[in-house]
Amino acid sequence: MKSRQRIFLKACLFWIMVSATVLIMTTPVKADQPAPLPKIKILALGGTIAGAAPSPMGTKEYKPGVLDISALIKSVPGLERIADISGEQLANINSANITNELTIMLANRVNALLLKEGVDGIVITHGTDTLEETAYFLNLVVKSDKPVVVVGSMRPATAVSADGPLNLYNAVVLASHNTAIGKGVLVALSEKIHGAREVTKTNTTNVDTFKSPDFGCLGYILDGKVFFYQTPLRRHTTKTEFKIDSIKTLPRVEIIYGHGHGNRDLVDAAVKAGTAGIIHAGSGDGSVFSVTKEGLLDARKKGVIVVRSSRVGSGVVTHTADDDKKGFVTSDTLNPQKARILLMLSLTRTRDSKEIQRIFDQY
Repeated sequence: MKSRQRIFLKACLFWIMVSATVLIMTTPVKADQPAPLPKIKILALGGTIAGAAPSPMGTKEYKPGVLDISALIKSVPGLERIADISGEQLANINSANITNELTIMLANRVNALLLKEGVDGIVITHGTDTLEETAYFLNLVVKSDKPVVVVGSMRPATAVSADGPLNLYNAVVLASHNTAIGKGVLVALSEKIHGAREVTKTNTTNVDTFKSPDFGCLGYILDGKVFFYQTPLRRHTTKTEFKIDSIKTLPRVEIIYGHGHGNRDLVDAAVKAGTAGIIHAGSGDGSVFSVTKEGLLDARKKGVIVVRSSRVGSGVVTHTADDDKKGFVTSDTLNPQKARILLMLSLTRTRDSKEIQRIFDQY
């Protein structure tokens, strides 16, 4: 009896296995579904990338900020294959006219968008004149590791050799790429990737104008592929101490350009106008003409923060014991326009020169 039961159980198991095999073999295999495209938001501020000239040969005399964001997106073939794109027009201006209030609004919009699951990265189209300043400001106040890429062009959209379409395509590629996560705000022009802290405009009209003089670019974007060779080490984005969600204006900071046979008139005028800080773009290693220095010392006595920077364009401004004695801050490797951005944000937190020097040393 037991042997019959064993034979019956074995037969049942055999037919179960056969049925399962047939079921597996006859079940249609579903093709692999393509991965969803990253969702990239493009925020437009105008500039040359959206500019137009009367002639296709016009590359210098043109009107910035003519095209809107929808026209820009349509002008770049292939964007729909690399990302799910949506656009938003925040302004349409020559970037020489950008204000602190606009950069604050931009930064708050970026932070609000990056909190959403439906946004994987952001691209910002911007005029090149002040692009580096906006990028560095965002680098200090954006509170997300998601990619933020600032892009522009040196030739208007109507030019026969316009550089904007490829720059915008590459910016979207970069903002869609996992290797851009956590690297702070990036700048993408001329197939190069720059960090917001280091990049600067070095030529008035040349297409390949954006450089990182001291440490070089971070990498390249070539034929739709991203290559990183360096990463930013100074504090940025989620690792900064700056918050602007409740700030509507920034403290006033002026830049005064140093030169031989200087005077103190501009220093005194800035103090009288109510400036909270002065960036002195000195010669060489941040040197200051003796008469100008007297004006800066008097400014310090009135509570104005003074930062020694340099007009040279690269290199460290050396901090000395004399700076500590006079209460001067030094800008490290930041150029005058970047030093102004950092000082404005520093002044939202403190007016202590030693604490502000700590901030310049870390950022």
